[in-house]
Amino acid sequence: MDASKAVLITGCSTGIGRATAERLARRGWTVYATARRPESIADLEGKGCRILALDVTDEESMRAAVQTVEDERGAVGVLVNNAGYSQSGAVETIPPAELRRQFETNVFGLVRMCQLVLPGMRRQHYGRIVNISSMGGKLTFPGGGAYHGTKFAVEALSDVLRFEVRGFGVDVIVIEPGLIRTEFGSTAAGSVEGAEEGGAYAGFNAAVAATTAGAYRGPMSRLGAGPGAVARTIERAISRKHPRTRYAVTNSARLMLGLHAVLPDRAWDRVVGSAFPRPRGD
Repeated sequence: MDASKAVLITGCSTGIGRATAERLARRGWTVYATARRPESIADLEGKGCRILALDVTDEESMRAAVQTVEDERGAVGVLVNNAGYSQSGAVETIPPAELRRQFETNVFGLVRMCQLVLPGMRRQHYGRIVNISSMGGKLTFPGGGAYHGTKFAVEALSDVLRFEVRGFGVDVIVIEPGLIRTEFGSTAAGSVEGAEEGGAYAGFNAAVAATTAGAYRGPMSRLGAGPGAVARTIERAISRKHPRTRYAVTNSARLMLGLHAVLPDRAWDRVVGSAFPRPRGD
């Protein structure tokens, strides 16, 4: 029997997940598009996708989605771990519950999805796991500690997983987008409201929100791209017999990753300090 190449994508309600589901379905892939609220992606059914409910913070939901694909196709052939968001704010001001929610969505849900699909991939000796990281998995911007912590974790977990599963015919691919023009920026800026109001970091948190929102609308946005750029990269990666381990997407990612690679830490601090105020005592 031919190996299943059915694609299961998390977080398809907007942005990268939606663009990837649409592109892959249009190009002939069998796509299972998922979201916490399936009604938010109902239109994707008319574009050739199979619609499933999937919440990466809910064990039963994750198990049910993977089981559906396995019942219908034998195995998940390609898993695209896209679900995620950014919690912004000075680390000291982020409520513990919000910090846990950030890691539950961006890290623990991603790992659990890998665990659930891998037995089927191993049985058919074929699989592709695509983990959506970020240039923010290699470098940091002030006010993004929670988000960067999750993406650094995704990078490390992907590297280890790649070694552990390659002998079973499974490739692990990391996608590192830079600035992608979606609702991500406004959501990240709005998340600062969940951090502590007032206090020593009030001005800093407000500046983080404004700078984050501005990056997606100002001159920096010219170095970004739409979510379709990531979708094209994902298709190229999963179509190759021997995909690369990492794909940086957008000029902003390539520029910032290159700059970060050559600068000492203190020099990087000065670079980002030109866009973000440094919190100071009285």
